[in-house]
Amino acid sequence: MPQQLNYLRETPSQTAGPYVHIGLAPGSAGFDIYREELGHDIAGPNAKGERIRVEGLVIDGTGSPIKDVLLETWQANADGIYAHPEHLGAVEDGFRGWGRVITDFNTGEWGFDTIKPGAVMGRNGQMMAPHINLWVVARGINVGLNTRIYFSDEETANAADPVMNIIEWERRRQTLIAQRSEPDGKAVYRFDVQIQGQNETVFFDI
Repeated sequence: MPQQLNYLRETPSQTAGPYVHIGLAPGSAGFDIYREELGHDIAGPNAKGERIRVEGLVIDGTGSPIKDVLLETWQANADGIYAHPEHLGAVEDGFRGWGRVITDFNTGEWGFDTIKPGAVMGRNGQMMAPHINLWVVARGINVGLNTRIYFSDEETANAADPVMNIIEWERRRQTLIAQRSEPDGKAVYRFDVQIQGQNETVFFDI
């Protein structure tokens, strides 16, 4: 008889594969499967605060946009409170704070509409600058990449942010800051994710 193993072997890792959108964002991929897809309405109609749009590209090491990426977002409301069971009833009705989008298959562009989050109290009692947590997964990426989106018009808060201050080089910190513009009077923040290369985005091991 073969010797019985008394421990569990590590499960082999796999990349997301080319069909991740069909399972996680079928409507955006052209498949009318669900009555309502998760992750489209992040803030809901009752959320207070400034309505914003965040958009960008995910760029590979050669400088080319990756066109089969799935991104998930997680953020606080304008008061810096997350939609979490510990804070039940503390956020506006309909505010989820979580979103899911995919890149355009032709251009690689992605984007979502939400409200600008407020400053958040960190676990150590220090205030963190307004930010949106971002998780990136695509074909060729074995483990999802975690990063943060900070805002260019929050310079004072960014300078005091405990997570930003972990990053030694100022040039590296800049890879986490979305640049604000106001085309047609609407606040739009540009945030390109660089997977590899000289200007690689800072990713966090969490």
